[in-house]
Amino acid sequence: MNANIESTATTPANGKRRRILLLIAAIFIVIGASWAAYWTLVLAKREKTDDAYVNGNKVVLSAQIAGTVIAVLADDTQLVKAGQVLVKLDPIDAQTAMSRAASALAQTVRQVRQQKATASQYDSEIETRRLELARAQIDLTKREPLIADHAIAGEEVRHAQESVQLARAALTQAERLSLSAHALVDGTPVDTNPAVLQAKDAFRDAWIAAQRNAVVAPVTGYIAERSVQLGQHIQAGEALMTVIPLHALWVDANFKEVQLRNLRIGQNAEVRSDLYGGSFIFHGRVQGMSAGTGAAFSLLPPQNASGNWIKVVQRVPVRIRIDDNDLVKSPLRVGLSATVTVDTTTRSGPVLAPEANDEPVGDTQVYTQDLAKANAEADAVVRRNLGVDH
Repeated sequence: MNANIESTATTPANGKRRRILLLIAAIFIVIGASWAAYWTLVLAKREKTDDAYVNGNKVVLSAQIAGTVIAVLADDTQLVKAGQVLVKLDPIDAQTAMSRAASALAQTVRQVRQQKATASQYDSEIETRRLELARAQIDLTKREPLIADHAIAGEEVRHAQESVQLARAALTQAERLSLSAHALVDGTPVDTNPAVLQAKDAFRDAWIAAQRNAVVAPVTGYIAERSVQLGQHIQAGEALMTVIPLHALWVDANFKEVQLRNLRIGQNAEVRSDLYGGSFIFHGRVQGMSAGTGAAFSLLPPQNASGNWIKVVQRVPVRIRIDDNDLVKSPLRVGLSATVTVDTTTRSGPVLAPEANDEPVGDTQVYTQDLAKANAEADAVVRRNLGVDH
């Protein structure tokens, strides 16, 4: 009797336990299936790395001429605009050189004017020599018939002949001198004479050098690594400071070589910077991939032919171009750490750049204005010394 009661009580408990176990198993199966679907549809089409760093152009500012620093107009962390004067050099030497070049240009213009006048003078000399030759030939023609009648002495005829020869030689000499004088000035006005053009080039060089005493910012950005000091004598090409344009940055994401097979140029990417954590997501695109691994471009590349070789998974830098609008909303700094996730769903893009890029990587117009102003100054010097012959 007691055995039947215990058997009846145990049967419902076992059935309940079985249902609970089946429910738990079903839950795990659903979770596993969901995870498998999520992996297949999402994670399998993502490549992620936390070995990524923000990078950008570092425009090293240097002087174009040697000189002594008399003013430093920008310091680290300051924003500067393209064309803004950042460093001034002592202008005395450059201004003196420009003054000498202006004097040399003026002197050259006057010399060319003198050469033109000399050429005209030789033209007049030719006419004089021709008249003298004609007169000598007439005298000889008059005396030659008289020699047969012994009306004049033979010596007088010889003198007439010598006069003709001397007059002809003088004419030849005048013609050659005129030709030589005209060779320097013919075919061009004074202001385009080769000697004047050469002097103008020298003046432009001196004028531009005088303007380059002011060192300007080639791009808009923030100052970093300022090393120039007041009173310092610097040489041409010496680094003074760095300008970093923070409005155009990118991320160098170092992916493992096993992650590259599905990466393509143009794929969308998400960038999370350690500066903002997960509070802001930067959007970007894959711009390109490096031509080699980081180890291949290191200062001391590994020698894998050695006997003690250990295989190490290599990493290849992949450049991620960040949307400029995101950089305006949340500014970044060069060198910051980041985590990059690339969406590899679309794999139709190229692995390498398909064609050469004809557009410049960077350009500036802050230096092009010098030549136009230099030409205007040189032309003004020429006009002041042309006089009435122009």
